[in-house]
Amino acid sequence: MPGRGKVMRMSVEQPMWRALAGYRVLAMVYAVGLFATAHEEFRRPWLAVAYFALLVVWTPATLSRVANAAACTKRFLAADLTVALAGILLTPVADAPERIAAGGPTLPSIWTAGAVLAFALKGGWRWAALASTLVAVANLIERGGPARDTVHNVILVWVASIAIGYVVEVARASERTLARALEIEAATRERERLARDIHDSVLQVLAMVQRRGAVIGGEAAELGRMAGEQEVALRTLVSGGLVPLPGGAEGTAGAAADPLTAGAAGGDAAHGPVDLRALLAPYADALVGLADPGAPVPLAQASARELAAAVGAALDNVRTHVGPDARAWILVEDEPDEVIVTVRDDGPGIPEGRLAQAEGEGRLGVALSIRGRLRDLGGSAELISVPGQGTEVELRVPKHHSGEQDARGKAEQR
Repeated sequence: MPGRGKVMRMSVEQPMWRALAGYRVLAMVYAVGLFATAHEEFRRPWLAVAYFALLVVWTPATLSRVANAAACTKRFLAADLTVALAGILLTPVADAPERIAAGGPTLPSIWTAGAVLAFALKGGWRWAALASTLVAVANLIERGGPARDTVHNVILVWVASIAIGYVVEVARASERTLARALEIEAATRERERLARDIHDSVLQVLAMVQRRGAVIGGEAAELGRMAGEQEVALRTLVSGGLVPLPGGAEGTAGAAADPLTAGAAGGDAAHGPVDLRALLAPYADALVGLADPGAPVPLAQASARELAAAVGAALDNVRTHVGPDARAWILVEDEPDEVIVTVRDDGPGIPEGRLAQAEGEGRLGVALSIRGRLRDLGGSAELISVPGQGTEVELRVPKHHSGEQDARGKAEQR
């Protein structure tokens, strides 16, 4: 990434430094040309010749100093500005008073602006303001007072240098932001590559060990159970969520019982969006598989907590009605306008009419714990059960819902 940041800096600042170098050369030629056309009018032309000899040597010799910000040191800037100020203050000594009174140019003329612009490119608008102020004072001393043309030139240099210095500061801030974005993008791509490699190798091996251990039994079954727990932990770590602690159904139930605690761990403590995967990760263990998109699933905090609680209620139903050793799977789908979470088990299914009978008997687990939560969020819960083929609960929650504040209040009450 250092190389990439260097390229971006060259693309923004380097043309400005090249333009400054060219300006200094052209301004030097212009100043020498002005003197050559009016040298007979000077009172002490030999003094002007000596100054221009210094200027002709100084300007080409210092082009390397205005090649970039690193080469343009503070010591050089001070010396360069001194050359410009000396030329301004020598003007009334070398030139005729009549020419000065008539508004004649100073010895360095527009070359002085190059010294001020170097300050602007190096240190921003504050350095430019300092340099242009010193130039303004020197011009007022040279003229003997605030003449109209002098004030005009001073203000022009002042405004132009400060504006360029401000532009440079903004450009540098933009470079830093872009460099940081490129670093994040590179890190994200590397993480996705590692996630694919791990998914294609380590996770598949752990899943195979878990299945074979369950078939063999005995000590191999214990090894398979441990492999399953490590698969869940590694999958969660790769996806960027929370790593659940190893444990059985009791540990999962404990995590599910307090979605607010999971929410605090998985997202902002304020009311910003959270990653739903972090709230669902504690439910995963050797018996509950979690499949997510592999990228953050942002959802409003209240909606995410309620959805996670509904998933916990669905898993509680699996353990209660199918058995503590029942297998379940959680599938997370991140759609453009909604989030879909599906909970499926391998139980015998729910007999037809059983849910209606349970509601009539006052057992409202599915009606309130699942459907009621999602209805408050503007979502829906659909239960599909085929005898002998297990049960599937599909939970849908919109990403933007006007009742999120009400849902947040209910979640805090819970």
